[in-house]
Amino acid sequence: MMSTRPDIGDILPDIALETPEGGKLSPSGFKGRKLVLFFYPKDDTPGCTTENKDFSALAGEFTEAGVALLGISKDPPKKHAKFIEKHALAAPLASDAEENGLADALGIWTEKTMYGRTYMGMERTTFLVDAEGRITRVWRKVKVKGHAEEVLAAARAL
Repeated sequence: MMSTRPDIGDILPDIALETPEGGKLSPSGFKGRKLVLFFYPKDDTPGCTTENKDFSALAGEFTEAGVALLGISKDPPKKHAKFIEKHALAAPLASDAEENGLADALGIWTEKTMYGRTYMGMERTTFLVDAEGRITRVWRKVKVKGHAEEVLAAARAL
C-alpha cells in the first residue's frame, strides 16, 4: 500500500496549504528562492514546540541565507495562530488539513502505532528545496535536538 514518495531530485508537489490568517499558500509561490519545509505532528506538544522554537530562533539566519522557512502540520489555521502567539514563533506555519494534501503526496502522512493503537499521523520530516522547486535533501523521522542548525548548514551550502 506504500506509494512512492518524492525524493531527492524530484520536483516538490505543488499542493496549496492554508495560512493561519485563512489565506492559501503553494510551494510554487517560493520559486526563485530556496525553501525549507518542516513537517511536524502537532502544535503545542513538547517535541513540536521545541522544533518550532529552534527554527524560529534561526529564522533571521535562514532569511540572510536566502532561504524561506515553512512549518507544516495538519492542525487547523486557528490553532496555528494561537501556537504562534503563545510561543512568539518567527517561522511561518501552514495547515495541510485537506485530505490528499501535501503530506499525503510526500508519503509522510502515515500509519503510526502507539500503545498498541494504530492511527494516521505526521512523520516528522524536513525537505530542503532549491530555487527551481527541486528537492535537494530530505531528513526523515527527525530527531529535534540540533536539527534546525543542521538544516541551516545544508541550506547555506546549497
